[in-house]
Amino acid sequence: MQNQTSYIEPLGVYGYNHVEPIILASLVTEDPLLLIGKAGTGKTFLLNSLSEALVLEHRHINASLISFDDLIGFPYPNPDFSGIRYLETPATVWAAESVLVDEISRCKPEHQNRLFSLIYERRIQGLLLEKLRYRWAAMNPCSSDQGIADFYEGSVPLDQALADRFAFVLEVPDWEELDDNTRKLIADPRGDGTISNDGGQLASRLNHWKKEYCQLMVDVPEALINYACVAATMLGEADLRISPRRARQLVRNLLAVSAVTGCSLQDRTFEMTLQWSLPHRAWGVTPKKEIIHAAHQMAWQAIQADEKILWLNRFHLERTISKKVKLLIDKCPDKDTGTLAVTQTLAREKNDNAAAFAFALFPLAIKECLQIGREAINELGKIASGILDLEGEIQWQERLNDTNTIHPEYTRLAGVLSGLKGKRQERAKQLFYYLLVNKIVLDSPAEYEKEFDRCIIALRAISQ
Repeated sequence: MQNQTSYIEPLGVYGYNHVEPIILASLVTEDPLLLIGKAGTGKTFLLNSLSEALVLEHRHINASLISFDDLIGFPYPNPDFSGIRYLETPATVWAAESVLVDEISRCKPEHQNRLFSLIYERRIQGLLLEKLRYRWAAMNPCSSDQGIADFYEGSVPLDQALADRFAFVLEVPDWEELDDNTRKLIADPRGDGTISNDGGQLASRLNHWKKEYCQLMVDVPEALINYACVAATMLGEADLRISPRRARQLVRNLLAVSAVTGCSLQDRTFEMTLQWSLPHRAWGVTPKKEIIHAAHQMAWQAIQADEKILWLNRFHLERTISKKVKLLIDKCPDKDTGTLAVTQTLAREKNDNAAAFAFALFPLAIKECLQIGREAINELGKIASGILDLEGEIQWQERLNDTNTIHPEYTRLAGVLSGLKGKRQERAKQLFYYLLVNKIVLDSPAEYEKEFDRCIIALRAISQ
């Protein structure tokens, strides 16, 4: 049966479940992705399918055959001879949103150097490709990393500088690594030649993950930086050097994978991200699993050494405010850490989420039932006081009764209120009024109110 949590299998692409978070994370950051695998393992199919599902203006380039003029078009001078233009063809990259450089390891050295700026800087001939978002590449194992049975003539190691520009270098699974069900799905020829279309499911989730990623980038969890620093040091000591650039890229990768998986700091997720963030396979060196595991273990233990930092990062990686509330109630280590969690959340969250978070917590905060200090209580109060304004409630009721002044947003919110009763309706009315007067528009008022109510339910246990 198809994996219901997969966003790649609905595209007709199978065998990538164990590394799917890595592929999705590369879509979130829009950093370059390189796939390495034997012939027929679906590297090209996967990347072309992603471009179809995301409805991208796509270019599939065979680096072993194409000339550089095919990429940029044919140059010709402006009428006044003030500069050069390029005569475009369907194969040129100027309008591309995604580019797949296939067989990159068979590319002529001079072309590999030219592709460097395309992959790393989104530039050709020094000119910015303004529409280009995704830069993908695929290759067979290079000559220094092949066995006798699967030797690929002409597949040479990438220049290390070029390889280091790929955020993820992912080894694609072969037949013997697949389970029986996946093998059957792959062997089924039905669907050959059809366009990958999941009804926009991947594109929709991608927008959500990007928002999560951007929020994490505002205040990068210290644990992720510490992990990357320790891992880079330990790998270097094992003669598996990674560049300072790669250490920074590892943090970006960890942030993106965290946004995609929606999980807290998890051992397995971190090790998987570290494994596929190493570029060495592209130049023919397969890092030993025991070296990666040892470096991961040292880095993982280092960030676990301070439970307060670990808890704080876990708190910020939670996606919803109700989960943040539950974590604050159940496992907050002390008032200082709780204060930091609350103040950072109010500063980082969108105005609608910050309002719900503050309104839910404030009644118990002033009773000192939470593990937070005075600073956090004051910050919660700045928002909650506006929500609790009784005069505002009166104005809300008057406007609802005055059909001549009802704004469409009042109608949307009133529709949600009509389905609520008692205390829940009263709380929602106060919260909605605050959002209205502050001109905060909700994507889904009903879902927003449900999430707020989940916060109240979580807090009810300590209020009784």
